[in-house]
Amino acid sequence: MTRHLPNGPARAFLCVLLAFGLFASVNLFAQEPAPAEGAPAVEEHHTMIDRFIEGGWVMYPITACSIALVWLTVDLWMRTSIKRLAPPAQVAQVQDLFRAGDYVGAYQFCKGNPSPFTNTSRVALSFLGDGHEATEAALFTELNKANSAIQTRINYLSVIGVCTPMIGLTGTVTGMMSAFSTLKTSGAGDPAKLSGAIGEVLIATASGLFIAVPAFMFFYFLRNRLQVSITDLQEVVMGLFRKMPYQHLKDAHVGEEEFYAAIPNWVAGDAAHAA
Repeated sequence: MTRHLPNGPARAFLCVLLAFGLFASVNLFAQEPAPAEGAPAVEEHHTMIDRFIEGGWVMYPITACSIALVWLTVDLWMRTSIKRLAPPAQVAQVQDLFRAGDYVGAYQFCKGNPSPFTNTSRVALSFLGDGHEATEAALFTELNKANSAIQTRINYLSVIGVCTPMIGLTGTVTGMMSAFSTLKTSGAGDPAKLSGAIGEVLIATASGLFIAVPAFMFFYFLRNRLQVSITDLQEVVMGLFRKMPYQHLKDAHVGEEEFYAAIPNWVAGDAAHAA
């Protein structure tokens, strides 16, 4: 039985839920500030909201990055699937139309059912009348376009992986500034304020790193997954156009694209005068 991931609002809710769990996990790894020397050891229980508040203002952009990380990972996992790039039902339908020599019907089917596979096939079909080289050039151009569109989304994971440690470092700097300010105004006699500032430093640093590591892992994993799927897509499309009878399709206009190029007006004018 095939299982499908939810779409639309349900997928967004799933992403927020996963991001919430990811963010909650940060708190498990956040280090407790050490109690001041001589102070009685009191066991404190911190909720996730307490941790969020202790982390300072940087927790807001880090939380936004964690939600974006989950959203991009789920979305790109679906987009880089070969079944999403070349749906088997569409491949079978286009193959049947090619076997019947119905290239106009194949073009119309591809136009009405957009996907990376049908878009590539449709563009290649529109160049059939221009010969083998023009068709292959159009085919590879469209494959590169599909690859670039998804690769651009994958690159956002790298941006998250680079930015979240920097955001955490910013929280570290502001936390250290707050700690030194506490030492300057209250000295070492106010351990509660001092431990609060140190806690902000630790939580901000840990949160930034905790989001950056999976972001880079998914970046490399999804990039490799995309390359494998694009190679599979290329084999499927190339298989359609192998043994194409270009000699019988010379100057045929399979697509519906409008052509604007015409004979130069001075040549057309000379021909009219000669007539």
